[in-house]
Amino acid sequence: MTESTLPRIRPEIAALPPYRQGKQAGPDAFKLSSNENPFEPLPSVLAALQNITPINRYPDATAGALRARLGEKYGVESDAVHIGTGSVSILYQLVLATASVGDEVIYAWRSFEAYPGLPLVAGATGVQVPLTDGARHDLDAMADAVTDRTRAIIVCTPNNPTGPIVTSAEFAAFVDRVPSDVLIILDEAYAEFVTAPDAVDGLAERVFERHPNVVVLRTFSKAFGLAGLRVGYAIGHPRVLDAARTTAIPLSVTSAAERAAIASLDAEGELRERVSEIVARRTRLVAGLRAQGWDVPDSQANFVWLPTGAGTDDAAAAFVAADLIVRPFSGDGIRISVGEEASIDRVLQVAATLR
Repeated sequence: MTESTLPRIRPEIAALPPYRQGKQAGPDAFKLSSNENPFEPLPSVLAALQNITPINRYPDATAGALRARLGEKYGVESDAVHIGTGSVSILYQLVLATASVGDEVIYAWRSFEAYPGLPLVAGATGVQVPLTDGARHDLDAMADAVTDRTRAIIVCTPNNPTGPIVTSAEFAAFVDRVPSDVLIILDEAYAEFVTAPDAVDGLAERVFERHPNVVVLRTFSKAFGLAGLRVGYAIGHPRVLDAARTTAIPLSVTSAAERAAIASLDAEGELRERVSEIVARRTRLVAGLRAQGWDVPDSQANFVWLPTGAGTDDAAAAFVAADLIVRPFSGDGIRISVGEEASIDRVLQVAATLR
């Protein structure tokens, strides 16, 4: 019996590894691999989930109530807000809307591991620009990499998985160097954890108004603790966001996600207290690792970067053996999410054995 002939797959897609989620943890392990919020949802958020569109009915395709709430929060019209199933889905939409065969998309590397797949899926070419010393974006080099084929640039701040931010002054100088017809995606998925006073804040600074080619991305998955509901948003020029809406899968944001996001915004004060606790744990973790001699970058997110280099796989195995599920990037380093209070000392204990 001969093997069935399969449909033809684009070679670049066949060669692209699928996105790998952080490994799931057993009942006695700490899952520190996916940058999730370790706190349970607030009671008010759980209550909101009891009042959703019946599951035999479609949700509001525009997520209109959430768009209006975010528009009110940030002082923009609702058509300047776009909702997606996590900010990563909006990344795909924006790249699909701007880049195709023969075009280029620039991003820093190492950065969010979904970035290399974005241009490939669109048929475009990804241009990786290495991080500087300190695991930071090299915005000068990224601006130098712009050609007449460049259609989009992604700036991740704080950078996932290394943690450092882009400053406001750096971003302003960068935007001034980029042609106004090139889309700049400011990916601020971890913005709520930032304490550095000089960090860029795309929404507070309203960079999308001065520069209509800038779109700012945020998410409810991290600080707001709604990772399982998949809801993120973009704020930018309505015509740019219309292009993203055109490439989006219709009706993908559920009623549950929309209601939970609105309830989370209503309870933002309580959630910010939890963020402050995570930041305090991050500070202790970074200080402890540096005291052991680790060269840990200045993380402004809810994770830290351990530069384990060639020993990454062995180091990750040591963490797993201690019931700590971390995120290794073979040959490079390990990203460790800031999780439960009890996990901090255990991470430090294992890290000390690796020096």
